[in-house]
Amino acid sequence: MLILDRSGSMAGDPLANMKAGAKTFIDIIEEATDGVTDGQIGSGSRIGIVSFATTATADTQLITSVDTLKEAVNSLTAEGATNHADAFQKATELFDPMSANAKVMVMFTDGKTTAGELPGPVAAAARASGIIIYCIGLVGADGISVATLNDWTTDPDASHVAVTPDDADLEELFRELAANISKTGATNIVIDEAVHPDFEIQSVLPPTKGTAMMIDKHTLQWKMDELGVSANEGATLEFFVKHTGKDGGEKHVNEAISYSDTEGNVVPFPDPVVTVDCGEVIRPEPCPEPVTLTVEGCEDSIVLDAGDVALQSLGRILQLNVTVKHVCPDKRVALAVILTEMGKDGIEYPRGMKTMTLPAHKGSSCRDLLVQCISFVLPEDLSQTGSTTSLCQPCSFKARFLAHYIDTDFLCCDKVIQL
Repeated sequence: MLILDRSGSMAGDPLANMKAGAKTFIDIIEEATDGVTDGQIGSGSRIGIVSFATTATADTQLITSVDTLKEAVNSLTAEGATNHADAFQKATELFDPMSANAKVMVMFTDGKTTAGELPGPVAAAARASGIIIYCIGLVGADGISVATLNDWTTDPDASHVAVTPDDADLEELFRELAANISKTGATNIVIDEAVHPDFEIQSVLPPTKGTAMMIDKHTLQWKMDELGVSANEGATLEFFVKHTGKDGGEKHVNEAISYSDTEGNVVPFPDPVVTVDCGEVIRPEPCPEPVTLTVEGCEDSIVLDAGDVALQSLGRILQLNVTVKHVCPDKRVALAVILTEMGKDGIEYPRGMKTMTLPAHKGSSCRDLLVQCISFVLPEDLSQTGSTTSLCQPCSFKARFLAHYIDTDFLCCDKVIQL
Protein backbone atom coordinates (compact mmCIF):
# COMPACT_ATOMS: atom_id res chain seq x y z
CA MET A 1 0.00 0.00 0.00
CA LEU A 2 1.31 3.43 -1.01
CA ILE A 3 -0.03 5.95 1.54
CA LEU A 4 0.40 9.46 0.12
CA ASP A 5 0.05 12.82 1.87
CA ARG A 6 -2.12 15.31 -0.09
CA SER A 7 -2.61 17.87 2.68
CA GLY A 8 -2.48 21.60 1.93
CA SER A 9 1.22 21.91 2.73
CA MET A 10 2.00 19.66 -0.25
CA ALA A 11 0.80 22.22 -2.82
CA GLY A 12 3.19 23.02 -5.68
CA ASP A 13 6.54 21.32 -6.22
CA PRO A 14 6.27 18.93 -3.24
CA LEU A 15 3.12 17.34 -4.67
CA ALA A 16 4.59 17.15 -8.19
CA ASN A 17 7.79 15.54 -6.95
CA MET A 18 5.89 13.11 -4.74
CA LYS A 19 3.79 12.02 -7.73
CA ALA A 20 6.93 11.44 -9.79
CA GLY A 21 8.42 9.40 -6.95
CA ALA A 22 5.29 7.31 -6.45
CA LYS A 23 5.08 6.49 -10.18
CA THR A 24 8.76 5.54 -10.23
CA PHE A 25 8.08 3.29 -7.25
CA ILE A 26 5.26 1.56 -9.15
CA ASP A 27 7.49 1.04 -12.22
CA ILE A 28 10.30 -0.55 -10.19
CA ILE A 29 7.92 -2.92 -8.39
CA GLU A 30 6.30 -3.86 -11.71
CA GLU A 31 9.61 -4.86 -13.29
CA ALA A 32 10.86 -6.61 -10.16
CA THR A 33 7.82 -8.88 -9.90
CA ASP A 34 8.11 -10.56 -13.32
CA GLY A 35 11.16 -9.07 -15.05
CA VAL A 36 9.18 -7.28 -17.79
CA THR A 37 7.47 -3.89 -18.18
CA ASP A 38 4.10 -4.94 -19.60
CA GLY A 39 1.85 -2.66 -17.57
CA GLN A 40 0.97 -5.40 -15.09
CA ILE A 41 2.43 -6.20 -11.68
CA GLY A 42 3.18 -9.92 -11.77
CA SER A 43 3.87 -12.98 -9.64
CA GLY A 44 0.79 -12.48 -7.47
CA SER A 45 1.91 -9.10 -6.15
CA ARG A 46 -0.39 -6.07 -6.05
CA ILE A 47 -0.24 -2.37 -5.15
CA GLY A 48 -2.94 -0.12 -3.71
CA ILE A 49 -3.14 3.66 -3.22
CA VAL A 50 -4.43 5.44 -0.12
CA SER A 51 -4.21 9.23 0.04
CA PHE A 52 -4.95 11.42 3.03
CA ALA A 53 -5.51 14.96 4.18
CA THR A 54 -8.21 15.78 6.78
CA THR A 55 -9.47 12.24 6.13
CA ALA A 56 -8.07 9.29 4.18
CA THR A 57 -9.37 7.86 0.91
CA ALA A 58 -8.84 4.47 -0.71
CA ASP A 59 -8.00 5.67 -4.23
CA THR A 60 -7.57 2.08 -5.46
CA GLN A 61 -7.85 -1.38 -4.05
CA LEU A 62 -4.85 -3.74 -4.22
CA ILE A 63 -4.58 -4.15 -7.99
CA THR A 64 -2.10 -5.09 -10.71
CA SER A 65 -2.81 -2.40 -13.37
CA VAL A 66 0.07 0.06 -13.58
CA ASP A 67 -1.97 2.58 -15.59
CA THR A 68 -4.81 2.60 -13.04
CA LEU A 69 -2.35 3.12 -10.19
CA LYS A 70 -0.63 6.01 -11.98
CA GLU A 71 -3.98 7.62 -12.81
CA ALA A 72 -4.87 7.56 -9.12
CA VAL A 73 -1.55 9.22 -8.26
CA ASN A 74 -1.96 11.87 -10.97
CA SER A 75 -5.44 12.79 -9.74
CA LEU A 76 -4.27 13.86 -6.28
CA THR A 77 -4.71 17.51 -5.29
CA ALA A 78 -3.38 19.25 -2.18
CA GLU A 79 -5.74 20.68 0.44
CA GLY A 80 -6.80 20.13 4.03
CA ALA A 81 -5.20 19.02 7.30
CA THR A 82 -3.09 15.91 8.05
CA ASN A 83 -4.72 12.78 9.49
CA HIS A 84 -2.11 10.03 9.74
CA ALA A 85 -4.19 7.72 11.92
CA ASP A 86 -7.03 7.50 9.37
CA ALA A 87 -4.47 6.83 6.63
CA PHE A 88 -2.94 3.89 8.52
CA GLN A 89 -6.41 2.55 9.35
CA LYS A 90 -7.73 2.75 5.75
CA ALA A 91 -4.59 1.05 4.40
CA THR A 92 -4.81 -1.73 6.99
CA GLU A 93 -8.42 -2.46 6.05
CA LEU A 94 -7.47 -2.97 2.38
CA PHE A 95 -5.19 -5.93 3.15
CA ASP A 96 -6.66 -9.43 2.95
CA PRO A 97 -5.82 -11.02 6.32
CA MET A 98 -6.01 -14.47 4.72
CA SER A 99 -3.43 -13.69 2.00
CA ALA A 100 -0.03 -15.37 2.25
CA ASN A 101 1.64 -12.39 0.56
CA ALA A 102 3.92 -10.12 2.56
CA LYS A 103 1.99 -7.01 3.60
CA VAL A 104 3.88 -3.73 3.23
CA MET A 105 2.93 -0.09 3.78
CA VAL A 106 4.93 2.85 2.44
CA MET A 107 3.81 6.06 4.15
CA PHE A 108 4.86 9.40 2.66
CA THR A 109 4.18 12.61 4.60
CA ASP A 110 5.54 16.14 4.95
CA GLY A 111 3.85 17.34 8.14
CA LYS A 112 2.82 16.76 11.70
CA THR A 113 -0.55 15.26 12.65
CA THR A 114 -3.17 18.04 12.71
CA ALA A 115 -6.39 15.99 12.54
CA GLY A 116 -7.79 12.73 13.85
CA GLU A 117 -6.46 10.39 16.51
CA LEU A 118 -2.89 9.78 17.55
CA PRO A 119 -1.34 7.71 14.74
CA GLY A 120 1.20 5.84 16.88
CA PRO A 121 -1.23 3.22 18.31
CA VAL A 122 -2.81 2.64 14.87
CA ALA A 123 0.60 2.05 13.28
CA ALA A 124 1.57 -0.23 16.19
CA ALA A 125 -1.58 -2.31 15.67
CA ALA A 126 -0.75 -2.65 11.98
CA ARG A 127 2.75 -3.84 12.79
CA ALA A 128 1.36 -6.28 15.35
CA SER A 129 -0.82 -7.82 12.63
CA GLY A 130 2.32 -8.57 10.56
CA ILE A 131 2.36 -5.49 8.31
CA ILE A 132 5.81 -4.06 7.50
CA ILE A 133 5.82 -0.24 7.56
CA TYR A 134 8.25 2.04 5.74
CA CYS A 135 8.17 5.85 5.90
CA ILE A 136 9.44 8.60 3.60
CA GLY A 137 9.46 12.04 5.18
CA LEU A 138 9.83 15.55 3.81
CA VAL A 139 11.32 17.14 6.91
CA GLY A 140 11.34 20.93 7.20
CA ALA A 141 11.29 23.56 9.93
CA ASP A 142 7.64 22.76 10.76
CA GLY A 143 7.52 19.28 9.22
CA ILE A 144 7.36 15.78 10.60
CA SER A 145 10.20 14.71 12.89
CA VAL A 146 12.46 11.76 12.22
CA ALA A 147 11.75 10.43 15.72
CA THR A 148 8.03 10.26 14.90
CA LEU A 149 8.67 8.33 11.69
CA ASN A 150 10.96 5.96 13.58
CA ASP A 151 8.13 5.34 16.06
CA TRP A 152 5.71 4.34 13.29
CA THR A 153 7.95 2.09 11.23
CA THR A 154 9.18 -1.47 11.50
CA ASP A 155 12.65 -1.89 13.02
CA PRO A 156 15.43 -1.28 12.23
CA ASP A 157 14.86 2.43 11.61
CA ALA A 158 17.90 2.82 9.35
CA SER A 159 16.43 0.59 6.64
CA HIS A 160 12.76 1.60 7.06
CA VAL A 161 12.93 5.41 7.26
CA ALA A 162 14.16 7.81 4.57
CA VAL A 163 14.00 11.59 5.02
CA THR A 164 15.00 14.71 3.12
CA PRO A 165 14.52 18.48 3.60
CA ASP A 166 14.35 18.96 -0.18
CA ASP A 167 11.30 17.82 -2.17
CA ALA A 168 13.53 17.52 -5.26
CA ASP A 169 15.01 14.39 -3.63
CA LEU A 170 11.67 12.60 -3.28
CA GLU A 171 11.80 10.68 -6.55
CA GLU A 172 15.21 9.25 -5.66
CA LEU A 173 13.99 8.25 -2.17
CA PHE A 174 11.02 6.42 -3.66
CA ARG A 175 13.35 4.77 -6.17
CA GLU A 176 15.76 3.54 -3.48
CA LEU A 177 12.96 2.26 -1.27
CA ALA A 178 11.32 0.36 -4.12
CA ALA A 179 14.64 -1.26 -4.98
CA ASN A 180 15.06 -2.26 -1.34
CA ILE A 181 11.55 -3.71 -1.01
CA SER A 182 11.71 -5.59 -4.31
CA LYS A 183 14.95 -7.40 -3.50
CA THR A 184 14.47 -11.02 -2.46
CA GLY A 185 17.28 -10.88 0.08
CA ALA A 186 20.60 -12.64 -0.26
CA THR A 187 21.66 -16.29 -0.34
CA ASN A 188 25.05 -18.04 -0.13
CA ILE A 189 26.69 -15.03 1.46
CA VAL A 190 30.47 -15.01 1.90
CA ILE A 191 32.32 -12.14 3.59
CA ASP A 192 36.12 -12.16 3.69
CA GLU A 193 37.79 -9.59 5.91
CA ALA A 194 41.48 -8.79 6.28
CA VAL A 195 42.58 -6.51 9.11
CA HIS A 196 45.44 -4.06 8.75
CA PRO A 197 48.91 -5.62 9.20
CA ASP A 198 49.34 -3.51 12.36
CA PHE A 199 46.56 -5.56 14.01
CA GLU A 200 46.08 -9.22 14.85
CA ILE A 201 42.74 -10.96 15.38
CA GLN A 202 42.58 -12.33 18.92
CA SER A 203 39.19 -14.03 18.95
CA VAL A 204 35.93 -14.21 16.99
CA LEU A 205 32.53 -14.40 18.70
CA PRO A 206 29.72 -16.49 17.19
CA PRO A 207 27.76 -14.24 14.79
CA THR A 208 24.04 -13.64 15.18
CA LYS A 209 23.54 -15.54 11.92
CA GLY A 210 25.74 -18.00 10.03
CA THR A 211 29.24 -19.11 10.98
CA ALA A 212 32.59 -17.32 11.18
CA MET A 213 36.15 -18.55 11.48
CA MET A 214 39.69 -17.19 11.63
CA ILE A 215 41.75 -18.07 8.57
CA ASP A 216 44.92 -16.70 10.16
CA LYS A 217 45.90 -13.87 12.51
CA HIS A 218 44.91 -11.24 9.96
CA THR A 219 41.90 -12.68 8.10
CA LEU A 220 38.50 -14.17 8.85
CA GLN A 221 35.58 -15.50 6.84
CA TRP A 222 31.87 -15.19 7.60
CA LYS A 223 29.29 -17.34 5.78
CA MET A 224 25.49 -17.22 5.81
CA ASP A 225 23.11 -19.44 3.89
CA GLU A 226 20.59 -16.60 3.53
CA LEU A 227 19.67 -13.20 4.92
CA GLY A 228 16.52 -11.15 4.47
CA VAL A 229 14.80 -13.68 2.20
CA SER A 230 11.49 -13.86 4.05
CA ALA A 231 11.64 -10.51 5.90
CA ASN A 232 13.89 -7.54 6.52
CA GLU A 233 16.82 -8.86 8.52
CA GLY A 234 20.26 -7.91 9.75
CA ALA A 235 23.22 -9.81 11.15
CA THR A 236 26.19 -8.90 13.34
CA LEU A 237 29.67 -10.33 13.82
CA GLU A 238 31.99 -9.21 16.61
CA PHE A 239 35.68 -9.97 16.92
CA PHE A 240 38.59 -8.64 18.95
CA VAL A 241 41.87 -7.30 17.58
CA LYS A 242 45.16 -6.31 19.18
CA HIS A 243 47.51 -3.62 17.90
CA THR A 244 50.94 -5.11 17.20
CA GLY A 245 52.48 -2.35 15.06
CA LYS A 246 55.35 -0.14 16.13
CA ASP A 247 53.81 3.23 15.31
CA GLY A 248 50.89 5.00 16.94
CA GLY A 249 48.35 7.49 15.65
CA GLU A 250 45.10 7.09 13.71
CA LYS A 251 44.82 3.52 12.44
CA HIS A 252 42.34 1.96 10.01
CA VAL A 253 41.42 -1.45 11.40
CA ASN A 254 40.32 -2.98 8.09
CA GLU A 255 42.70 -3.68 5.25
CA ALA A 256 40.02 -5.06 2.91
CA ILE A 257 36.50 -6.54 2.98
CA SER A 258 34.96 -8.52 0.10
CA TYR A 259 31.29 -9.51 -0.11
CA SER A 260 29.54 -11.92 -2.46
CA ASP A 261 26.14 -13.59 -2.74
CA THR A 262 24.14 -15.41 -5.37
CA GLU A 263 21.98 -12.34 -6.11
CA GLY A 264 24.94 -10.04 -6.79
CA ASN A 265 24.11 -7.54 -4.05
CA VAL A 266 26.61 -4.77 -3.31
CA VAL A 267 27.07 -4.13 0.41
CA PRO A 268 28.98 -1.18 1.91
CA PHE A 269 30.89 -1.71 5.16
CA PRO A 270 32.05 0.84 7.74
CA ASP A 271 35.73 1.79 7.96
CA PRO A 272 36.51 1.92 11.68
CA VAL A 273 39.47 4.03 12.82
CA VAL A 274 41.10 3.82 16.25
CA THR A 275 43.68 6.00 17.94
CA VAL A 276 46.70 3.99 19.05
CA ASP A 277 49.00 5.37 21.75
CA CYS A 278 52.41 3.73 21.46
CA GLY A 279 53.95 5.52 24.44
CA GLU A 280 57.10 3.60 25.30
CA VAL A 281 57.48 2.02 28.73
CA ILE A 282 60.88 2.43 30.41
CA ARG A 283 61.77 0.57 33.61
CA PRO A 284 65.07 1.99 34.93
CA GLU A 285 65.11 -0.38 37.92
CA PRO A 286 64.52 -4.13 37.62
CA CYS A 287 61.97 -5.78 39.87
CA PRO A 288 63.25 -8.47 42.29
CA GLU A 289 63.53 -11.95 40.83
CA PRO A 290 60.47 -14.01 41.76
CA VAL A 291 60.65 -17.34 43.57
CA THR A 292 59.00 -20.00 41.42
CA LEU A 293 56.82 -22.61 43.12
CA THR A 294 54.31 -25.22 42.00
CA VAL A 295 51.27 -26.56 43.83
CA GLU A 296 50.13 -29.96 42.62
CA GLY A 297 46.48 -30.60 41.92
CA CYS A 298 45.71 -32.56 45.11
CA GLU A 299 47.80 -30.47 47.51
CA ASP A 300 46.15 -27.94 49.78
CA SER A 301 49.36 -26.84 51.53
CA ILE A 302 53.01 -26.46 50.57
CA VAL A 303 56.31 -25.93 52.41
CA LEU A 304 58.94 -24.06 50.42
CA ASP A 305 62.51 -22.96 51.14
CA ALA A 306 62.62 -19.58 49.41
CA GLY A 307 66.34 -19.12 50.01
CA ASP A 308 68.01 -16.11 51.54
CA VAL A 309 66.51 -12.64 51.69
CA ALA A 310 68.57 -9.69 52.89
CA LEU A 311 66.96 -8.01 55.88
CA GLN A 312 66.30 -4.34 55.33
CA SER A 313 65.76 -1.75 58.04
CA LEU A 314 62.22 -1.04 59.07
CA GLY A 315 60.78 1.33 56.51
CA ARG A 316 58.68 1.83 53.42
CA ILE A 317 59.17 1.43 49.70
CA LEU A 318 57.78 4.24 47.55
CA GLN A 319 57.40 3.45 43.86
CA LEU A 320 56.68 6.21 41.34
CA ASN A 321 55.58 6.27 37.71
CA VAL A 322 55.84 9.37 35.54
CA THR A 323 55.10 10.23 31.90
CA VAL A 324 57.59 12.49 30.12
CA LYS A 325 55.56 14.35 27.49
CA HIS A 326 56.40 14.97 23.83
CA VAL A 327 59.87 13.46 23.59
CA CYS A 328 61.23 13.82 20.04
CA PRO A 329 62.94 10.98 18.16
CA ASP A 330 66.67 10.22 18.50
CA LYS A 331 67.12 12.27 21.68
CA ARG A 332 68.12 10.85 25.04
CA VAL A 333 66.53 12.40 28.11
CA ALA A 334 68.10 12.98 31.53
CA LEU A 335 65.50 12.52 34.26
CA ALA A 336 65.97 13.40 37.93
CA VAL A 337 63.58 12.69 40.79
CA ILE A 338 63.91 14.57 44.08
CA LEU A 339 61.94 13.19 47.02
CA THR A 340 61.30 15.12 50.24
CA GLU A 341 59.25 14.45 53.35
CA MET A 342 57.19 17.04 55.15
CA GLY A 343 58.06 17.13 58.86
CA LYS A 344 55.76 18.01 61.72
CA ASP A 345 57.31 21.45 61.71
CA GLY A 346 56.20 22.09 58.14
CA ILE A 347 59.75 21.91 56.79
CA GLU A 348 60.73 19.72 53.85
CA TYR A 349 63.47 17.19 54.58
CA PRO A 350 65.39 15.38 51.82
CA ARG A 351 64.72 11.64 51.54
CA GLY A 352 66.45 10.82 48.28
CA MET A 353 67.32 11.72 44.72
CA LYS A 354 67.64 9.54 41.63
CA THR A 355 68.92 10.34 38.16
CA MET A 356 68.61 8.21 35.07
CA THR A 357 69.01 8.35 31.31
CA LEU A 358 66.00 7.53 29.14
CA PRO A 359 67.09 5.95 25.85
CA ALA A 360 66.20 7.65 22.57
CA HIS A 361 63.21 6.25 20.72
CA LYS A 362 63.02 5.73 16.95
CA GLY A 363 59.44 6.80 16.35
CA SER A 364 58.40 8.93 13.41
CA SER A 365 57.19 11.76 15.62
CA CYS A 366 57.39 13.07 19.18
CA ARG A 367 55.69 10.83 21.71
CA ASP A 368 55.11 10.38 25.43
CA LEU A 369 57.47 8.14 27.43
CA LEU A 370 56.06 6.28 30.42
CA VAL A 371 58.73 5.69 33.09
CA GLN A 372 57.71 3.03 35.59
CA CYS A 373 58.96 1.63 38.88
CA ILE A 374 61.17 4.48 40.20
CA SER A 375 61.66 3.05 43.68
CA PHE A 376 62.80 4.76 46.90
CA VAL A 377 63.62 2.71 50.00
CA LEU A 378 62.79 4.89 53.00
CA PRO A 379 64.12 3.62 56.35
CA GLU A 380 61.78 4.49 59.17
CA ASP A 381 64.57 5.63 61.46
CA LEU A 382 65.17 8.58 59.12
CA SER A 383 61.51 9.56 59.00
CA GLN A 384 60.40 12.98 60.20
CA THR A 385 57.22 11.60 61.78
CA GLY A 386 58.98 11.01 65.09
CA SER A 387 58.44 7.23 65.20
CA THR A 388 61.21 4.66 64.75
CA THR A 389 59.27 1.54 65.65
CA SER A 390 55.97 1.72 63.77
CA LEU A 391 54.85 1.98 60.16
CA CYS A 392 51.41 3.15 61.22
CA GLN A 393 52.30 6.81 61.35
CA PRO A 394 51.13 8.84 58.32
CA CYS A 395 53.86 10.37 56.16
CA SER A 396 53.66 13.18 53.65
CA PHE A 397 56.08 13.26 50.71
CA LYS A 398 56.73 15.55 47.78
CA ALA A 399 58.30 14.42 44.52
CA ARG A 400 59.83 16.79 41.98
CA PHE A 401 60.79 15.73 38.47
CA LEU A 402 63.39 17.41 36.27
CA ALA A 403 63.90 16.37 32.66
CA HIS A 404 65.91 17.71 29.75
CA TYR A 405 67.47 16.52 26.51
CA ILE A 406 71.02 15.21 26.56
CA ASP A 407 71.35 15.26 22.78
CA THR A 408 70.84 18.56 20.94
CA ASP A 409 71.15 19.87 17.41
CA PHE A 410 73.57 22.61 18.48
CA LEU A 411 76.70 23.01 16.32
CA CYS A 412 79.59 25.36 17.03
CA CYS A 413 80.49 27.91 14.40
CA ASP A 414 83.25 26.58 12.15
CA LYS A 415 84.96 29.97 11.96
CA VAL A 416 86.07 32.54 14.51
CA ILE A 417 85.98 36.12 13.34
CA GLN A 418 88.53 38.34 15.06
CA LEU A 419 88.07 42.10 15.17
